[in-house]
Amino acid sequence: MKTKKEAVEILEILKKTYPEATCSLDFETPFQMMIAVMLSAQCTDERVNKTTPELFSKYGTAREMAKADLADVEKIIHPCGFYKNKAKNAIEASKTILEKYNGEVPDNIDELVTIPRSW
Repeated sequence: MKTKKEAVEILEILKKTYPEATCSLDFETPFQMMIAVMLSAQCTDERVNKTTPELFSKYGTAREMAKADLADVEKIIHPCGFYKNKAKNAIEASKTILEKYNGEVPDNIDELVTIPRSW
C-alpha cells in the first residue's frame, strides 16, 4: 500500500502523462461511480455500462442499495462477473456509507478506504 504522499505523486505523474484521460463509465453521482468502479473489476467498462442502467434504476442511491435484496442485485450484475462478491460488497459498502457518512460517498482517501469493496 502506498502512502498518501506517494499516491498524490503518482496521480500527478498520471495527469501529466495522460492529460486527456477520461472515465468511460456512465454515472450521475459519486455513489453511482463507486458502484460502477466496483463492477468494473475484471470486466469491461462497456459491459458495466450495459448493466448499470437497470441497477441504478432500482438501487441508484446508498439508501436504496443498502436495503437491496442480495439475490436481485446478483441477478442484475451477473454479466459483470464475480457477481456474488460484487453484490455483497456493493450492499455492505452502501450500508457503511449510509451509517457512517449520511448516505454520501466520502471525498477523502482516509475515509474511502474504510468502505468494503471488491477491488
